[in-house]
Amino acid sequence: MNIETANRLLQYRKESNLSQEELAEKTGVSRQAVSKWERAEASPDTDNLIKLAEIYGVTLDEMLTGKKAEAENAQQENADGTDKKEPDPETHYVKSDKVSFKNGIHVENKEGEKVHISYKDGVNVLDKNGDNVHVGWDGIHVEENGKNRVYTDKDGNVMVDEDLNSEQNRHNKTKMHKAFLKFPFWAVSLIAFLAWGASGLCFGWALSWICFLAIPLYYSLVDAIFKKNPSHFAFPVLAAASYIIFGYFNICGGWGYGWIVFLTIPLYYCVCGLIKNNE
Repeated sequence: MNIETANRLLQYRKESNLSQEELAEKTGVSRQAVSKWERAEASPDTDNLIKLAEIYGVTLDEMLTGKKAEAENAQQENADGTDKKEPDPETHYVKSDKVSFKNGIHVENKEGEKVHISYKDGVNVLDKNGDNVHVGWDGIHVEENGKNRVYTDKDGNVMVDEDLNSEQNRHNKTKMHKAFLKFPFWAVSLIAFLAWGASGLCFGWALSWICFLAIPLYYSLVDAIFKKNPSHFAFPVLAAASYIIFGYFNICGGWGYGWIVFLTIPLYYCVCGLIKNNE
């Protein structure tokens, strides 16, 4: 059995909320046999393939090749509402400027505060005063009153404007901090959860709930930046989210080895302690 088929068997079992023991009992084989199927170390015989297809509610062809029949695809599209009717020509439609899903997630509230999230550009938060926080592949950048207050240099060091520590700017810094904490980021996570789940992509509803883990990550990151204390960042939540993604997408050994990411948690806080002691 090739690794792609083995991964599909693993995915179908998880989507059916079955443990290896439960599946073994349903098919009349040992748990070790199920484990070998999912590691591509052995192949189910014909009878077991038929049983697996019945348990998972799929055809043999879909289970072995991952391709659905055209009729099934059409039926699924109609059931999911993806085969939608054309807009009514007699209805007047206007574009909503508040939420957009083109090339990412874009949200704007009534006060003019904006959040843009995309894989290419990262996370950008802009408040009504023009202050901006950017977190992306090129690091962290915080702009206040048109001046770059926080940024990540070419060596990965987070550089902070010394003026932020002065009394005359302390009030503006606190005001900006509260503005980002007040921003309803939970709404962004909710929209992302609904859009991802409804799309059915990347495990759909089974995995889209991970969007809610972004809520503590956002607010703790804001705290860490403005208080200049990296230990305020919810790093354990990031580690948990990484482990879940490794497992679902079989990255870095999947569930079997992905747990190693949790070993980075004490290392992270150890580094935070060293940074604090050196200040």
